[in-house]
Amino acid sequence: MESPDLSFAPASDFPPGTLADIIGRSYAGLLAQGPDAWKDERRKWEDFDRDAYAYPDTVGQCVFVTRLGDEPVGLASFDPRPGPAYGIVGQNCVLPEFRGHGYGKLQVLEVLRRLGDRGLKAARVTTSGHPFFAPALRMYRSLGFKDIRRRYGGPDPRYRLIELELVLKSPSEPDR
Repeated sequence: MESPDLSFAPASDFPPGTLADIIGRSYAGLLAQGPDAWKDERRKWEDFDRDAYAYPDTVGQCVFVTRLGDEPVGLASFDPRPGPAYGIVGQNCVLPEFRGHGYGKLQVLEVLRRLGDRGLKAARVTTSGHPFFAPALRMYRSLGFKDIRRRYGGPDPRYRLIELELVLKSPSEPDR
């Protein structure tokens, strides 16, 4: 699964607009399926991009771009602020042409490592029950995330949001 040319680079290694572009391209298939429900998401992606570059010592420190060689293949982010009880897995997307190689899973593992390094006890993630997100949901569950809540909300009211949690082992805890 892992490639020797795969690396995780700070967002600051890329020009502003890169994060919104990666997210937009990653979710283009979703936008094509239901443009009305998801139309406001692009503005959120642009805000996310703007914040990552405007606040490099806070938001920007919690975002990375995954590269294969020099080429961006995806990105991931996290939010440690709810800690120490848990941190949040934020954006996690892989460009369509790079899917199926385990890069999304590697991104989440990197997020989990970074949350664990900060002493957080658990990681939480929210995804949608929309079929577009089924591969992500399978991936989170394969990593050991457990469903903790389903609720209404999100861009498409036909699908509930699914919240999952994974208890993190402490850095000093031996492998089981």
